[in-house]
Amino acid sequence: MRLPSSKKGFITILSLTAFVASWAFVYPRAKSVLISRNSLDNKAMSGSPRIVLWAWERPTDLRFIDAKRVGVAFLAKSILLISDDALVRPRLQPLQLPEGTKVIAVTRIETDRDHKPDLSARQRDATSRAIVDMASLPNVSEIQIDFDATKSERSFYGDLITDVRRRLSPQVRLSITALASWCMFDDWISDLPIDEAVPMMFRMTGDGKQIMTRLDAGDDFNAPPCRQSYGISLDEQRPKLFPARKLFVFNPDAWTEKSVREISESIQ
Repeated sequence: MRLPSSKKGFITILSLTAFVASWAFVYPRAKSVLISRNSLDNKAMSGSPRIVLWAWERPTDLRFIDAKRVGVAFLAKSILLISDDALVRPRLQPLQLPEGTKVIAVTRIETDRDHKPDLSARQRDATSRAIVDMASLPNVSEIQIDFDATKSERSFYGDLITDVRRRLSPQVRLSITALASWCMFDDWISDLPIDEAVPMMFRMTGDGKQIMTRLDAGDDFNAPPCRQSYGISLDEQRPKLFPARKLFVFNPDAWTEKSVREISESIQ
């Protein structure tokens, strides 16, 4: 999923002073909004809700959700790979959740088109550390990486995922979002050390229509990591889905009680 932020925004905010100031702004707020680890509902956190809402970069109030039935995957960091740097921007918008919510911290990675990244070991190390740091945020039980890696970036991405998994506690799940083509035709992700790959069933291009037709006919994804869940959007028609799988749901607009209720009713 592409972010609405500009490259200029990345570079401006990533000066040292702005970076420190941004964390001073967001992290105290996150601690007051995302409840402390000591108050977790362990039973709710150990389960896996069928519905997981993606909370992207906007002020989001989800205190109305049923934490036993609905989880939240929130954009925690955005990373821009540019030349030999990895520019990290933390979430700047408040997120409000009920106690006991299953929380997944998401990193969105993008590459600069004008200053192509070196994809060096140093750049990979900086990116890996930034991702792993999200596990220390309150209530995070899973890390998810969102990166539409091109073929030339796959080696870097695979090594990055391996580095992240090695540094993460075994108790923290690691998932990625996956282009539907990776799951159906071009499986290069099955050997990665991940717990799950979420097939993105919206904003598809190229062979997207063929994938939708095959799913409607009852076919499944070829890559095993893609057989646990689906990534869908409220504003696009979705194909026939296997009923027992988890749904990660994107909303181009702000989440409301009505929109969450509608998605809950639609899968029952």
